[in-house]
Amino acid sequence: ETSLCWLMGSDAFAHLNAWHRWQELLNYAHLVVVKRPHSDDLSDLNTDIQMLRNQHETNSVEELRKQPCGRILVQEIAALDNIISGQKIRRMPKNAGMVLDAANIARLGDTWLFLESFSGNRAAYDWLCEQFPNINIELVNFYSRVHIDSTICPLREGFVVLNASRVNAQNCPKAFDGWTKLWVQDCVPQAFHEYPYASKWIGMNMLSVDPNTVIVDRHQTDLISTLEGHKFTVIPQELRHSRTLGGGFHCVTLDLLRETL
Repeated sequence: ETSLCWLMGSDAFAHLNAWHRWQELLNYAHLVVVKRPHSDDLSDLNTDIQMLRNQHETNSVEELRKQPCGRILVQEIAALDNIISGQKIRRMPKNAGMVLDAANIARLGDTWLFLESFSGNRAAYDWLCEQFPNINIELVNFYSRVHIDSTICPLREGFVVLNASRVNAQNCPKAFDGWTKLWVQDCVPQAFHEYPYASKWIGMNMLSVDPNTVIVDRHQTDLISTLEGHKFTVIPQELRHSRTLGGGFHCVTLDLLRETL
């Protein structure tokens, strides 16, 4: 049988247990783990990964040729010192270049909220301020992952829904001073296929149709009841694959023009 080798970086190997059916990989291939000369990615491995390494590691390339699969070979490559690591790239938005997703912005009339996170950094905020000098753009930092629309949901002038696990009285945007605030303490988590690209809070991702009408995940019954108590007309719907695809009702719509009927 032909030997098959899967080449991966040491940072990926260190988190291999987050992969789907990771325990089965060595049934099909060898793992060749490449690391930088001064990297410490393999110095403090998860217990499961360390056990896998102890059981299957070899120092012999020849052994990889003789067996079709099942071994782990760690190779230190000096040339990688000159290449930016994948881990650093994932963290780079905090301090290098301009990174901007439109979903990091919430527009409240002449005021915009800009969420500083992995998908939108300070350089992008500064650029927006330069491009739109007549807009008041408030920088917020209550959630470091990605987009803003499962954390704050302004439904109409003076009323906002807030994710209480991320926003509190201290970090709440000043733009909401004097607004009625609906604090959502929890969401009903939905199922997903293999891997969730969104947390359970995607259930808070709703679409405001007009100042009195909102489309909400039908499983969020407590939230629906509360909104109805505030005189909203709620349209309960289900986006079955929202966690698998990483988007809710607000994410999958793009309204270009709204008219009052």
